[in-house]
Amino acid sequence: MTQLTAPDGTPASRLTFGAMQFGGTADADNSRAMFDACRGAGITHFDTANLYTEGRSETLLADMIKPQRDSLVIATKVAFAGGAGRINILEQFDVSRQRLQLDMVDLLYIHCFDPDTPLEETIDTMAHLQAQGAIRYIGLSNFAAWQVMKAQAIAARFDTRIDVIQPMYNLVKRQAEVEIIPMCVDQNIEVVPYSPLGGGLLTGKYASGGTGRLSTDDRYATRYGLPWMHKCAADLAALAADMNVSPATLAVAWAAAHPARPRPIISARSVAQLQPSLDAEGFEMTPELYERITALSQTPPPATDRLDDL
Repeated sequence: MTQLTAPDGTPASRLTFGAMQFGGTADADNSRAMFDACRGAGITHFDTANLYTEGRSETLLADMIKPQRDSLVIATKVAFAGGAGRINILEQFDVSRQRLQLDMVDLLYIHCFDPDTPLEETIDTMAHLQAQGAIRYIGLSNFAAWQVMKAQAIAARFDTRIDVIQPMYNLVKRQAEVEIIPMCVDQNIEVVPYSPLGGGLLTGKYASGGTGRLSTDDRYATRYGLPWMHKCAADLAALAADMNVSPATLAVAWAAAHPARPRPIISARSVAQLQPSLDAEGFEMTPELYERITALSQTPPPATDRLDDL
């Protein structure tokens, strides 16, 4: 499997910090405090994107990483808007590099699959950036397994490969287990999944009457609106209470404990909100507890849809 490392050889941490809220729901002071807390916890992998908070995420992150840049893995994403054509990728990446104050970014993702652009053009552009030394690793986010494999075949023609993918993955969104994660194991691709807390559902706050993205954002309300998902979250919260730990700690630790050794992306608005996720770094997830938590959720059917094969 691809071994993500910083320029000086420092390995990527087991957890990844996502700076999606920097300059948005997290102001500059809270963003800085979370970065410092992450570094104190040993996190070396930081993830952002060209479109996050209209560029403020990359701009704020730039000043934080500067003193220790060579020992960090810095990832950003392009082509969520405007398509994954060569011109758009290069233009957005140039803007991201300016904001991050970096000539080279360790990991660049294509943010989502673009059905209107030949994949050869997209991968050729990424291979060109890699050959120039502008990026070290090639990543894909929100791609289906067949799209990744098509990209991998194309990448081989350009003498490179897909190194990392970023799918959604958490206790109530386990579709990645069906084809994406097994594909990554087979292809030696790193898995850096987002939303280990299910948009906040798995923190337990909604079960206790709290509010958040699921109550204010229609997309998240739809994504996590099924009754069984809310029951799973309530059951996880009850288990966490019995263990005297945060449900968020269990949710992140569970996502990280998959045999494929993914590197879940954690995020928050403040250090207080982030701390339970950070605590997953040192949490001991025994095989018995892993199976117990897994049983709270619905296991997706296999790719063949033959339930008798489970």
